[in-house]
Amino acid sequence: MTQQVTHVLVGYSPVMLAKLDTFLPPRSVLVLEEPGVIEARGAAAAVAGLRCVAELRPAPTQDEEHPERVIEAVERPAGVRVVVPAAEYGVVIAAALAEAWGLPGASPKAAKVLRDKAVLRATVAGSEIGQPAFATVTSAEEVEAFRAAYGRQVVVKPANRQASLGVQLLDEQDDSAAAWAHAVEADEPALRATYEGAARFLVEQRLYGPEVSVEAIVHEGLVGFVNVTAKSVQDSKYPVETGHALPADLPSEVNDALRQAIQQLATVVGFCNGILHAEWILADGRPHLVECAGRLPGDGITVLLDLAYDSDVLANLIQVLSGEGAVPELPVVQGASVRFVTAPPGVVRSVDAEEAKVAEGVFEVHLNLAAGSTVKAATSSWERAGFVIAAGPTTAEAVRRAEHAAGLVEIKVGAE
Repeated sequence: MTQQVTHVLVGYSPVMLAKLDTFLPPRSVLVLEEPGVIEARGAAAAVAGLRCVAELRPAPTQDEEHPERVIEAVERPAGVRVVVPAAEYGVVIAAALAEAWGLPGASPKAAKVLRDKAVLRATVAGSEIGQPAFATVTSAEEVEAFRAAYGRQVVVKPANRQASLGVQLLDEQDDSAAAWAHAVEADEPALRATYEGAARFLVEQRLYGPEVSVEAIVHEGLVGFVNVTAKSVQDSKYPVETGHALPADLPSEVNDALRQAIQQLATVVGFCNGILHAEWILADGRPHLVECAGRLPGDGITVLLDLAYDSDVLANLIQVLSGEGAVPELPVVQGASVRFVTAPPGVVRSVDAEEAKVAEGVFEVHLNLAAGSTVKAATSSWERAGFVIAAGPTTAEAVRRAEHAAGLVEIKVGAE
């Protein structure tokens, strides 16, 4: 092990590594990842060009029931300052390593709670935090039994996946067996290693109201910086996000309620140091918890945070995880928004995003497809065509600019 390592990433994140490469010294980062994920994502070749990476080491980073395997296999680097959960499936091991090495972290207990939506529901139950009725389920028959008791309109979802994988909103006429089959089959093999007993599923009552997320940087259990992001979701049984905008334009009393709720959540789960990305539905006049992750948000929200607050959310996270102190509230300098690009199902004939790239306020345009790609109706975040990020003097103007630029992306699709 090189003596230069100061930062350990649990999970491979090309976006995070590219950012770290701009300000960390050479050979200062050790990346731990599952061997199958390294191979599936071509990670070894990708990190070869990054000067900050000292080593990409295969390790059982997703064996959440046996974190001691990584603790025993990875010797503590002499100069290590921080352990960062770089991916959803590395949250538990990152917390375990941080504790074992005497560094600030989420706490192993909190990390395990946040990695399992069913455990999170059970942990929150009985507190002042609002949430729907729920049950863990192991079959379509149990889903149907829950619907008989609590109403036909429910949500069925895996308890420990990400990116809306397998999540479905069921209405009166929807079939429980079909929903169960979709939830069980949903997977992301390039990102997730399979360990025995890892698959768990939830059914819960549907809630109705505006959807938001709260991003909060926590230091020694206390919430400092807080942001509220407004969320848009496609009109489908698959609740895939179509856009985000921040800071959300909400009444002050709603923002206060959300800040109080995220502090209550941090306290209830025992979260110590790091960032929380919690999703809420504003139902019946109060926040109701949807789910919460103990790592940086996806969907471009980190870029939006940097733009809106003229800050660096990754550097802020590293600040608390390296014991350098809390991150206080930051002033808003502008609004920021991401809008996801859509295309009808079929085979892509051509893609033209040049006009979108030069539209007013546009910061980034990214497309996940090219000529020859096959477009399908989005049932998870991974199936979206791409995104546009824009900024503006207000959140509303940032949304307008992002939507305008997304409409300028021309994707011509033919029959499959």
